[in-house]
Amino acid sequence: MRKISVLLFLAWVGFLFYAGIALFTSGFLLTRLELTNHSSCQEPPGPGSLPWGSRGEPGACWMASRFSRLVLVLIDALRFDFAQPQLSHVSGEPPISLPFLGKLGFLQRILEIQPHHARLYQSKVDPPTTTMQRLKALTTGSLPTFIDAGSNFASYAIAEDNLVKQLTSTVDSGEWDVLITHFLGVDHCGHKHGPHHPEMAKKLSQMDQVIQGLVERLENDTLLVVTGDHGMTTSGNHGGDSELETSAALFLYSPTALFPSAPPEEPEVIPQISLVPTLALLLGLPIPFGNIGEVIAEVFSEVEDSQPHSSTLAQASALHLNAQQVSRFLHTYSTAAQDLQVKELHRLQNLFSKASADYQRLLQSPQGAEAALQTVITELQQFLRGVRAMCIESWARFSLVRMAGGAALLAATCFLCLLVSQWAASPGFYFRPLLIPMAWGLTGALVCAGLLATTGLKLDSVVLGAMAAVGSLLPFLWKAWASWGAKRPLAALLPMPGPVLLLLLIRFAGFFSDSFVIAEARAAPFLLISLILLLVAQLHWEGKLLPPKLLTIPRLGFLTPAGPPRHNGTHALGLGVGLLLCIRLAGLFHRCPEETPACSSSPWLSPLASMVGGRAKNVWYGACVGALAALLAAVRLWLRRYGNLKSPEPPVLFVRWGLPLMGLGTAAYWALASGADEAPPRLRALVAGASVMLPRAVAGLAASGLMLLLWRPVTVLVKAAAGAPRTRTVLTPFSGPPTSQADLDYVVPQIYRHMQEEFRGRLERTKSQGPLTVAAYQLGSVYSAAMVTALTLLAFPLLLLHAERISLVFLLLFLQSFLLLHLLAAGIPITTPGPFTVPWQAVSAWAFMATQTFYSTGHQPVFPAIHWHAAFVGVPEGHDFTWLSALLVGTNTFASHILFAVGCPLLLLWPFLCESQGPRKRRQPPGNEAEARVRPEEEEEPLMEMRLRDAPHHFNAALLQLGLKYLFVLGIQILACALAASILRRHLMVWKVFAPKFIFEAVGFIVSSVGLCLGIALVMRVDGAVSSWFRQLVLAQQKAGEQSSLVYTGAGSSAREAQSHLLPPCSQDLLASGTSLFYNSKS
Repeated sequence: MRKISVLLFLAWVGFLFYAGIALFTSGFLLTRLELTNHSSCQEPPGPGSLPWGSRGEPGACWMASRFSRLVLVLIDALRFDFAQPQLSHVSGEPPISLPFLGKLGFLQRILEIQPHHARLYQSKVDPPTTTMQRLKALTTGSLPTFIDAGSNFASYAIAEDNLVKQLTSTVDSGEWDVLITHFLGVDHCGHKHGPHHPEMAKKLSQMDQVIQGLVERLENDTLLVVTGDHGMTTSGNHGGDSELETSAALFLYSPTALFPSAPPEEPEVIPQISLVPTLALLLGLPIPFGNIGEVIAEVFSEVEDSQPHSSTLAQASALHLNAQQVSRFLHTYSTAAQDLQVKELHRLQNLFSKASADYQRLLQSPQGAEAALQTVITELQQFLRGVRAMCIESWARFSLVRMAGGAALLAATCFLCLLVSQWAASPGFYFRPLLIPMAWGLTGALVCAGLLATTGLKLDSVVLGAMAAVGSLLPFLWKAWASWGAKRPLAALLPMPGPVLLLLLIRFAGFFSDSFVIAEARAAPFLLISLILLLVAQLHWEGKLLPPKLLTIPRLGFLTPAGPPRHNGTHALGLGVGLLLCIRLAGLFHRCPEETPACSSSPWLSPLASMVGGRAKNVWYGACVGALAALLAAVRLWLRRYGNLKSPEPPVLFVRWGLPLMGLGTAAYWALASGADEAPPRLRALVAGASVMLPRAVAGLAASGLMLLLWRPVTVLVKAAAGAPRTRTVLTPFSGPPTSQADLDYVVPQIYRHMQEEFRGRLERTKSQGPLTVAAYQLGSVYSAAMVTALTLLAFPLLLLHAERISLVFLLLFLQSFLLLHLLAAGIPITTPGPFTVPWQAVSAWAFMATQTFYSTGHQPVFPAIHWHAAFVGVPEGHDFTWLSALLVGTNTFASHILFAVGCPLLLLWPFLCESQGPRKRRQPPGNEAEARVRPEEEEEPLMEMRLRDAPHHFNAALLQLGLKYLFVLGIQILACALAASILRRHLMVWKVFAPKFIFEAVGFIVSSVGLCLGIALVMRVDGAVSSWFRQLVLAQQKAGEQSSLVYTGAGSSAREAQSHLLPPCSQDLLASGTSLFYNSKS
């Protein structure tokens, strides 16, 4: 029941945080209102006469169609400079050689040979530069808001009126009218290799051949449009608002003359959404209802002027239709929503009314009004551009009530974590009060939500979730504060050391600075290093570098320590130096944010496939495989040192044989991925198939290992011997065989008494078979062994999702975690029988290390830095598993959060594990004080993690306390991001820095909280399995109906060394004793 209470309470706390995040997000990352209205030919966009070109023509819509067919070629991530020619060499300047320049040579030849038939534009893209949002803009002419970036995966439909819907509902000629192609190769090549790789030049050359083939087959009534949805950064990523990401190419071509003049030297820059109204009017379609784009005026000019001023009038007519449609949209939208600026809206409507009146007047007398028409065109363009600017600014308005409510809920939940974590550390803590107020609160909130739903009030799921959270949180806080918190001073609720609190406050305040957020990759290691130096100094100041008192019980017998101290000054100093070295080495793998152009990103973050030069690639491949082998060897050596590798259990067998297979599969995949482009043509299909199957095989092995670990988590060695005599421990004041007459005088009487008892037992024995002796080895590290095994199994699939050279960072991660755990264990005393606590400095250091590892694996809290190549690991080309791609990319991004959250229970277990580094005195049984005065203490095998089982109540309370502390440290980070985003919501960098940081922290918190619950659940599963193992053992002994004994050994001695402690014959009795702990059970 205690275990279930802990997990339920942590899950409830996670729900409170999720509700606060969702409520704040719904007020901060607002989506604009999507109207369901649709344009149609039967409903003109406004009053007045239709353009002169559509009057009297059968089938004409708002404007007579100029083209009957459209071929739209969408090349994903076609950056504008990809369509530029190779620059000619200028004398005196170094030549510019970029692989992608000049590869679309056919476009340049068309522009030179047929200047009146083709035009190249620089299409300016609105952020976010993700594919789904750009497709939405290219079909609706609207502005997708920031939060729509979350729908980049698993998005199949656009609800608003769009160009494709107009085509399907209006055009019905019986033949093909529109051909739309979407090529993903350039985008995939950018994610995998980057724009400067030779593969990009090859892919662009393929696209050039495709465009040439289309042009050769076009008919005169067909318009060809070649465009990119967005650009890409120098690393091949996209999603942000940098110049390279928002710059795309747009190419228009018609077999008939389309433009009245030759193209300018510098291509014109136009908004991307301008393509939507332009194509609609050229094809004789209604402009989509929600469009706010401006038509490209020059394509509506008359190339062969049969009438004076006809070109200018045609441009004015197209712009007026466009402005009428936009004015109608503004009127409808402002009626349904109140998020447009009223003053600016009124000014723009007045501007349109004046321009429309002038246009209608000029239609009556078009002759001799060239200057007046140009004025009207200018006014209409000012109106359309003003509307776009107003919408960009207005659709970033926020719901302050929801933002404040979400931040308040986050702050209250942080206080709850702080309060209950201190309550759980008190001796009088009990679990029942955790669930009762929570259950009543949730019940009341659900009843309230049901009443609101039945009465017809519409509440979205976010509000209902927030109501349930507040309804369950307030009663619990009231009861907890009244029963426990109010009885203590407020300072007792902040028990963390002052320096640790100062570091947390510095980190909290840093989220309010865009410079700190941008430079967090350097600030996080600095805070971690500061905390490590503080830990070493604290150990020195408190004298904990000397042998600590492991137990709070008086020592009997000799006062001189029997073994070396668990830690000394040199040891702790070495741990600190090793930690600093690992942090420094991990910092070499860094990605520079785009706001720091002087910084250069580490070249080791790119895949080996992007390297040019076989020798260097082979050297790096050898280093990566070496790091993988070192990681495997380190885990096996650790398990062997603590004896858990000797167990015959299925998880241990998997560690012996399954982990090497996973390592071989990973190394083979790296070899194929790095050399796939160099494979012979006959083997490329085989290589592609193996590149898909190997990651799946490694992931399948990891999943199998985790299932085996959950099934049989107790990794101990158990030996049973029938007929062995009843054991008796010989207590000696020395180590090893007797070396003097005094030693023999002390030992021989005990041996004699033992022989007498053994002889008497044999005479009285009536059964043919003797008692059962059971020896269990390595129970002292059973929890940590399961955790380390689980983390290793998780690390392999996560490693596959990263570039090969990140394996060096993973090796440093495991080494760094090992050193930090040992350093933290040096300052954590072990108290018996409890309560057990994990200091705040340990939890803070663990959270700081998770952040540091996030940056050391080449991540940044911005969308362009996402490792999109992870979406293709183990996935065949042309797949449609968008949810799987999203899962792979998310797992790659938050790999450090997963590992550190799952491994968080090691902070509690490791100090007990380090107890094996020093032998301890055996406790004398009560009533033997007289014998204890004359008999020196016997050294006993350290109980290690079995001390936690001696106090199960305190064990579960410590797990709860650890989870709440970790959630508190993560919670104040997401709270700081929320407050910074709300206070600085009008900051210049809000959408570039603060909003992405909040999104990454929110998703990282959700991932970490789930991983934390899974890690604690694994420890509880091991604890339950150990309890079940003991029960089965006792039942088996009771069924045997004989005297029996259980011998327990920790990790201080191996199974071979522990054989001497069974003490069957007299020859064994003279060997050294005191390294085993005996539990005797009689039937």
